[in-house]
Amino acid sequence: MINITFPDKAVRQFPEGVTALDIAKSISEGLARNILSAKINSEVWDATRPILSDATIELYTWEQNEGKATFWHSSAHLMAEAIEFFYPDAKFGIGPNIENGFYYDIDFGNNTISSDDFKKNRR
Repeated sequence: MINITFPDKAVRQFPEGVTALDIAKSISEGLARNILSAKINSEVWDATRPILSDATIELYTWEQNEGKATFWHSSAHLMAEAIEFFYPDAKFGIGPNIENGFYYDIDFGNNTISSDDFKKNRR
């Protein structure tokens, strides 16, 4: 068993390998449905990454800026994967999450994007 310390300094024991998602589920199903990431020992982690030793935890949902940042960071990667699939020659610049979303600087070369591209699929 490992000790997990919550922001209110309460300590609960969980099996080694527990995830932030598992911990959220132990608190409430509603929290588990809304968790986006967690701070484990001062580092933001994916909610499904196993915790292998005693740790402090803070759970992040959309209500916290850190939760939004996690969502936008992941969204930027998903968008980049899709663009790379349809436009393999695209060159990516910076693409951070920002205060209210995210963006990517992308050089599409000679390609242009129009509403016709919305119909593309992965056939």
